[in-house]
Amino acid sequence: MTTTPTLKKAVILLSGGLDSATVVAMAQAQGYQCYTMSFDYGQRHRAELHAAARVAKERGVVAHKVIGLDLDGMGGSALTDSSIDVPETLGEGIPVTYVPARNTVFLSLALGWAEVLGARDIFIGVNAVDYSGYPDCRPEFVEAFERLANLATKAGVEGQGFTIQAPLQNMSKADIVKAGIALGVDYSQTVSCYQANDQGQACGKCDSCRLRAEGFANAGVSDPTRYF
Repeated sequence: MTTTPTLKKAVILLSGGLDSATVVAMAQAQGYQCYTMSFDYGQRHRAELHAAARVAKERGVVAHKVIGLDLDGMGGSALTDSSIDVPETLGEGIPVTYVPARNTVFLSLALGWAEVLGARDIFIGVNAVDYSGYPDCRPEFVEAFERLANLATKAGVEGQGFTIQAPLQNMSKADIVKAGIALGVDYSQTVSCYQANDQGQACGKCDSCRLRAEGFANAGVSDPTRYF
């Protein structure tokens, strides 16, 4: 008698952007049953939530969950406070588009869902090569959160440890685009712009737009981004 092997489960943070869409495809290629999680946290670029839903549907994930958070109530970021302009050029230091503790909060909620699901892998699309200098995108942060996850949970204490997967960590944006194309990612469904309009059209000027455009150009791939 043969038995069908049980597929591994993974929770994947899905913003609706280029990177996270690629991560979903990568996890599926590794044989994971994918459960995607997005956050309605008061971001000004809410079109990304619609993009995340499109990507989840197109990729055929098992379930897609949207969690509401009031990060705009705290402010402190150009992405959550309309009184702070999204910069069109990079200055020195950590940019004002940094959202305080965002990835820590997101990973914590993903950890909770993973424990409920019996998933032991959590995927996040952070990158330490082509990124904006956010402290919660660094390898040190990912490693530290993995230690925390295994200290702070019942599953971790009982020896069923969690792994935080960051497969894009050391890839350039061009390499990410190439990998996604090879896995059949439809990047026209994604939204990366920090100030995209309600139709998902991008400004073409913010740091996220610049990095995305450079990624497609350097990969030699036609850019499907719609601009306003």
